[in-house]
Amino acid sequence: MIRKPEFQYLKTNGVTLRTVVKGEGALVILLHGFPEFWHLWRHQIDPIVEAGYKVAVPDQRGYAGSDAPQAVEDYDILHLTDDVVGIADALGYDDFIVIGQDWGCIVAWHTALLHPDRVSAVMGLSIPYWGRANNPDTLIDPPGLDGKYWYIRNFQQAGAELGLEAYPEAALRMTYHVFSADSPSGTWMSQVTFPADASMAAMFDVPEVLPDWLSQEDLDYHLAQFRNNGFRGPVNWYRNIERNWAITPQLADAKLTQPAHFIAGAEDDVLLYVPNWAQIMPTHFEDLRRIKLIEGAGHWLMLEKPQETTDEILLFLKGLK
Repeated sequence: MIRKPEFQYLKTNGVTLRTVVKGEGALVILLHGFPEFWHLWRHQIDPIVEAGYKVAVPDQRGYAGSDAPQAVEDYDILHLTDDVVGIADALGYDDFIVIGQDWGCIVAWHTALLHPDRVSAVMGLSIPYWGRANNPDTLIDPPGLDGKYWYIRNFQQAGAELGLEAYPEAALRMTYHVFSADSPSGTWMSQVTFPADASMAAMFDVPEVLPDWLSQEDLDYHLAQFRNNGFRGPVNWYRNIERNWAITPQLADAKLTQPAHFIAGAEDDVLLYVPNWAQIMPTHFEDLRRIKLIEGAGHWLMLEKPQETTDEILLFLKGLK
């Protein structure tokens, strides 16, 4: 049975974010990615609380029970990081620890970079910090992929979210499967072998049987939450990649100064985006304490390997005391 928590509706940065708030102590803010919401962290919330922290887990703007502005530019990195700082303000905290996964990881890294006086420590899951690109087009239009399918380029198109909204259960089943360790390594990246006008339905199977780490009840709850706002807001995050680069020139040579920790699933195809990420990443931190790959996990490591993921989070938090 889904344990639905008591929510607080926190006003921050011009929006209201539905937020799970639990515990007492130093503040830890947990940030989900695409296409998730607070429920991604369901296995980690109570252990962090029991370790002596107050935990805040928002549905980020555009998602589930939070506000979803229509304008694309309302989802740029300045809005997203200011939202996080505003959560701390709403709860009465001067500083906080931020932990994020997927797009939430990108927001966590940038909150630490843009608000170093507020973030006392930062942990990322699944998305290494590669530093500021010389050209954001390399992520939207990777070299050598002209005429080939690439999902980030596809998401730039007006109405790209409509396909997700037309078949939400199939989209979620496919997304969970193709990004997990249940799929052979390289499955997600095989998209680049298809023509640019292909559809994901033609590329990837939609499994009829859910993995043992995802129940039908969990999936039904997920679907019910996304009926609130649909997928326009989440896809708008991708439409700000070029804008994010343009509005943060101060990050050209910036390093993260806070204690930091990074974990990812060893079978996560996202790590293939920049094959030498493990060599590049440490050069952008002053206090990167640990890089850990969790065997047997793909992109959804907090679901696929919940205990191992929780253990890594608690290890990081313990080292801060």
